This record gives sequence, structure tokens and C-alpha cells, in this order.
Amino acid sequence: MSIRRNLILALAAFSVLIAAVFLGSGTMAYAGGHVVCIDPGHQGKGDSTPEPIGPGSGTKKARVAGGTRGTTTGIPEYQLTLAVGQLLKNELTARGYTVVMTRESNNVNISNAERAQLATNAGAEISVRLHANGSTNAAVNGALCLAPSAANPYVASLAPGSQLLSSKVLSGYCAATGIANKGVQVNDTMTGINWCTVPVTILEMGFMTNPSDDTNMANPDFQVKMAKGIADGIDAYFAK
Repeated sequence: MSIRRNLILALAAFSVLIAAVFLGSGTMAYAGGHVVCIDPGHQGKGDSTPEPIGPGSGTKKARVAGGTRGTTTGIPEYQLTLAVGQLLKNELTARGYTVVMTRESNNVNISNAERAQLATNAGAEISVRLHANGSTNAAVNGALCLAPSAANPYVASLAPGSQLLSSKVLSGYCAATGIANKGVQVNDTMTGINWCTVPVTILEMGFMTNPSDDTNMANPDFQVKMAKGIADGIDAYFAK
């Protein structure tokens, strides 16, 4: 009788879990914990096909740019962002988060608008987009975050949450890595921001044109620090 009762309880619990996962209009939801979308920027090959920079916009940009490359290490940005993104996924999962990845391979073709829509469809509460910077001046270094302004024509309502998320992520990241903090900057021209429906940040993790930043970001041990710092920032955001 005890075995039968345990089986019934197990089946009931499974049914509740299934019911919690799929709720209304085909949108995925999750039982327990926070849901985070990680978007490792770029991909193996850029796609210059134009897409609107925001819903209903007549202004268009390339679906996804090719990204930059380490001038010292030769590592492409798309490879760096995926490596850190996968470490961040593992770190967040270990902390009890549910993680949605926009890509887990370099051999994809997913536009910036599609990445934002993926986060929406997955029921993500925030979107963290991972990128790396470049400059014609090799001395320029440090990390920064991009967020929408309060005057953004597409996602003005997301500005406060996105700026808070950016501040927390950048602080956690710089504290863990020692990379210089260049602050949060507002930007209303980013397709991947303008199509979002949840608070979003673009973390420019460092300058791949700076020898120190580039070498550090290519180091696997340093990448672990990068991921933990971002996760610390996400913890701080949800603890607000």
C-alpha cells in the first residue's frame, strides 16, 4: 500500500509540474526560481540583411553584425561571448536560476530582434546580452553596460529596470574581475534592446583592442571570474 501511495503522489507531483511549465498562449513558464535569458553576442558569420531596429521602425540595421576580434589573442568576439555565456549558464543554474540561452553554438543565424523575442517567448524576467568592445585606440580599456533611456521610442517603460540591471551587473562584474568600470550608458539604437519586453542590459565585457583586457578575457580562469561576477550582479538585481 505504501508503494502504491508513493507512486500516486509522485504522479500527482509530476502532473503539477507539467501544468506549471506550460501556461496559456504557448508561452513557457517555470516553477520556482527566476528565469534569465543569456544572449552571447554575435555568431560565427554575420548577416547583413536589414531588420527594423524596433517594432514598427522605418530605420533598419543588419540582422546581426560580425563582431570584433582580439588584436593580441586573435580570438573572435562571438567565440568569447559564447564561452563566457556557457560558464554563466552553469553558474546561474547552480544558484537555482532557470537559464534560457539564445544560442549554444556559433553555427547559427539568429537576428538581434529574434533574440529578444526568444527571451519573451521563454518567459524570461531579464535579458543579459554579452559583448566585447573595440576601439581605434589600443589604450582604451574597461567594461560598460548599455541600457535604454527614458526617452526610448520603443521600450521607455523598461528604462528604470534596465538601468538598474545594468548597474548591478556592471558592479558585480568589475568587482570580481578588477576590470575598470566605465559606467552605464544609455543607447536607443540597439535592435536587441528595442525589441525586448523585459529589463535588458548589454554588457561590454572589455576591449578586445586593448592588450590587457584581451589577454585577460581569453584566460579560462579569468572567464570563471567573469561569469561569477555577472551572476553576483544578477543576484543583486533580484535582491532589490
